[in-house]
Amino acid sequence: MNIKVDDLTHPQIKQLLQKHLDDMFATSPRESVHALDLSGLRQSNVTFWSGWQGDELLGCGALKILSATHGEIKSMRTSEHHIRKGVASKMLQHIIQHSQSIGLHQLSLETGTQDFFKPARQLYINHGFKYCGPFGDYLLDPNSQFMTLFITE
Repeated sequence: MNIKVDDLTHPQIKQLLQKHLDDMFATSPRESVHALDLSGLRQSNVTFWSGWQGDELLGCGALKILSATHGEIKSMRTSEHHIRKGVASKMLQHIIQHSQSIGLHQLSLETGTQDFFKPARQLYINHGFKYCGPFGDYLLDPNSQFMTLFITE
């Protein structure tokens, strides 16, 4: 898988991110959806990566910088035909390694509590993330689960 910083203009990226948003709104109440749209992912404090095999999009992920030492994982998504093939794990490892290289000490994320999100929660647990309370601007929400990982070089 070739992982690269992405400018969010490729039609396959737009389609995958729209599917991501559609699933979030179909699964969670509107007020509990914290997924970023294209404009949110283009903010200066967000780096977005896509993973490719030739001209086929395998998945994506993003890192939002919250502070000099804390980042948030956003927009983790695997293309439908590549689920359970290790794409998300490779993307997550890439984001963790990048986070270490820029001096972050902590990575956190918000995901849903519904069964739809169970594979995502298991992925993060498998990579050392632990459940935690709300961080950043998040508030307690019965539809949100928060996780964090402390990283060092």
